[in-house]
Amino acid sequence: MALFPLSRPKDPQDKELYDYIHNVFGFYPRNIVLYRVAFTHKSVVGETIGHYHVSNERMEYLGDAVLSLAVADYLFRTYPTQPEGFLTEMRSRIVSRVSLNKLSQKLGCDAYIRHASDMGSNARSMGGNAFEAFMGAIYLDRGYEFAKKVIIERIIHVHVDLDEMQHTEVNFKSKLLEWSQKRKKKLEFRLLDEKGEAHRKQYHVQIFIDETPYADAVDRSIRGAEQLAAEKTYHALMEKENQ
Repeated sequence: MALFPLSRPKDPQDKELYDYIHNVFGFYPRNIVLYRVAFTHKSVVGETIGHYHVSNERMEYLGDAVLSLAVADYLFRTYPTQPEGFLTEMRSRIVSRVSLNKLSQKLGCDAYIRHASDMGSNARSMGGNAFEAFMGAIYLDRGYEFAKKVIIERIIHVHVDLDEMQHTEVNFKSKLLEWSQKRKKKLEFRLLDEKGEAHRKQYHVQIFIDETPYADAVDRSIRGAEQLAAEKTYHALMEKENQ
């Protein structure tokens, strides 16, 4: 990876982002505009190019594909004897909305996202979305092999514990179902809303137990949203029972 500045930006905010990327990810951006777009949420969009608003939505779509391919490639080479099901499950855990949101926060990405002050429920996934868009920006700026190297060396090797991830119980929906059955509670996962089109669609799900509302979550799949809501609800129930 090149560690020398290619063209230091003049704008103060761009300089700050420029230095952040170098300090955390080990390289200097060639085109800082790509990264500025990656960290721009649609809630603050004012600029347009042609008929398109300048936000990170399109770049997020690209980054999702880059991240998924890089992680799949890495797992395939790291676990040469493991079956397809294991590889698919591990990849899903690494690139899940919960994991990406946590990575974004841990790496400090959240501090550089430009967004409206009142984001409501959208704030939960904003960090993970920007993280994916950032991967897309690296790909556009430096190419796939460079992006893959950043993902493996600066993210997976440093911030992802694969051994722990293999043994972590992530099926909170099953655990919640088991909990409700033992206590003869009525458990319901309600789809509250669908937003977006095609590959950008997001699903908003909330859990109800005996008609009492519990945690809600938003994800790109109904199953993912159910799992996120189930995890939050299960932890809340366990905390209440242990009081």
